[in-house]
Amino acid sequence: GGDMVKVGDIEVVPGFIIAETDLRERFSHSSGPGGQGVNTTDSRVELMFDVARSGAVPDRLRPVIMSVLKNRLVDGVLTVTVHDERSQLANRKLARARLVGLLQTACTQP
Repeated sequence: GGDMVKVGDIEVVPGFIIAETDLRERFSHSSGPGGQGVNTTDSRVELMFDVARSGAVPDRLRPVIMSVLKNRLVDGVLTVTVHDERSQLANRKLARARLVGLLQTACTQP
């Protein structure tokens, strides 16, 4: 069938699939205390998903997600920041997992 989930697409709940293109990523080297020479390979990842405007969000779920995550949304955008791992790839995977976790929790509110 033509409804295969593409690589990079994330299924949050059935019928709610976020395409890779719906996500915005920002990478930054967070400068910790100590300045020079302190783990300059720090690979902070910010992952942003526009809940308010993304066409990926089913209309029936949008108000629910907006309501549940209202304290985390800035102008309708959900941002997850990760700087736990040494590798940027690990952080990117972790950021996606966290983002999806938040959205799943919001979607499955009683």
